[in-house]
Amino acid sequence: MSVEKSSDRDAASAVTRGLELIEAIAGAGRALTVAELCGILDLPKPTVHRLCQRLVGSGYLVREPGDRHYAIGPRLLRIGLEVMRGGAGPERRAILKSVVDHIGETCNFTALAGHEVIYLDRVEARWPLRLHLEPGSRVPLHCTASGKLLLACMAEARRATLLAAIDFSPFTPQTITDAKAFAAELATIRQQDYSLDREEFLLGLVAIAVPVRDRHGVALAALACHAPSARLSLERAVSYLPVMQKAAARLGRTFPD
Repeated sequence: MSVEKSSDRDAASAVTRGLELIEAIAGAGRALTVAELCGILDLPKPTVHRLCQRLVGSGYLVREPGDRHYAIGPRLLRIGLEVMRGGAGPERRAILKSVVDHIGETCNFTALAGHEVIYLDRVEARWPLRLHLEPGSRVPLHCTASGKLLLACMAEARRATLLAAIDFSPFTPQTITDAKAFAAELATIRQQDYSLDREEFLLGLVAIAVPVRDRHGVALAALACHAPSARLSLERAVSYLPVMQKAAARLGRTFPD
């Protein structure tokens, strides 16, 4: 009996340490090394290395290509997506629908997922010509309205880490691939508090995004609207800012304290 109880305690301890390790990486907002995790968790290196290997094997963590940093993995991202879509999901969807009813174009609720933007939810407009991206779909950071916005709103150190890892591949002739030009674009976005996609991701498609902030003013997500440029000009998109900002404030109140 004592052996079984000891085994149970060891298993519970391993689960707790694994969760604390995941929490440390998620809280840092960037990939961490084993040495950094040892310092945060106050655990010996062999223990942390073993935990990382197990979590990588089960898909909860990934090892960054070419180095010793560990980041949140696809399995954990899927869990996070389901948590974000649950609970307040119906309320958020109703908010998105109200924006679509007003603007007449598809609206998306997005967040950061590693080096990409992930679609947490979306409400489609009633048009035959539209872009189909289901919740869980991912798009690049550097050439989408949501991606640029989330980059602009984050802390400078975290932004620098992400920018260093992004491959600034041109998706269209409008994609910003020059580092100085991109830095200037992010500075403008921070100043005006909204972002535009000027056919940078897909030719013929424009988008506008505004931050969704929690009660502490942290931009945790984005509310974006996109449409074919033949149907929605950038000037008209900007005219919808008051509607989108009001909806973003409502979305922000759905985040837990």
